[in-house]
Amino acid sequence: MLADDSVLFVDVRSRAEVAFLGLPSEADVNIPYMMMPMMADFDEEKQGYALEINPDFPTVFKAYADEYGFSVSSPIIVLCRSGSRSAKAANLLYDMGYANIYSIVDGYEGDKAKDGPTKGQRTVNGWRNGGFAWSYKIRPEQAYPEDRS
Repeated sequence: MLADDSVLFVDVRSRAEVAFLGLPSEADVNIPYMMMPMMADFDEEKQGYALEINPDFPTVFKAYADEYGFSVSSPIIVLCRSGSRSAKAANLLYDMGYANIYSIVDGYEGDKAKDGPTKGQRTVNGWRNGGFAWSYKIRPEQAYPEDRS
């Protein structure tokens, strides 16, 4: 949790990303903006499996925000792997009426190195590479709210 508990910090990466790569220690909760479907299609252009927008994101987010007393004017920080999904999640939250949203531009892992020994790996910037606190251990309160039954 952030030092300022009036700010909501949401990791919007998939549960698999959080499970295998860790998450910011300060993140309040993981609510995936996109998820891996059970039978994911192979995306030849991206050379990977396609994620789908989590249809429950808006309702789960709103329920979480309401439960913990965050309003449409509360500061909200969103983070994904590299900044793309968090920007989309921020736009969706704005469309839902939330007005004080910040997307961490470089995301959790940041950009891929263009050259050198780590060429092609996400070692340039981002939360993990910036020396900010993170952990592989997911605290129960950080788990996707759907998982808390």
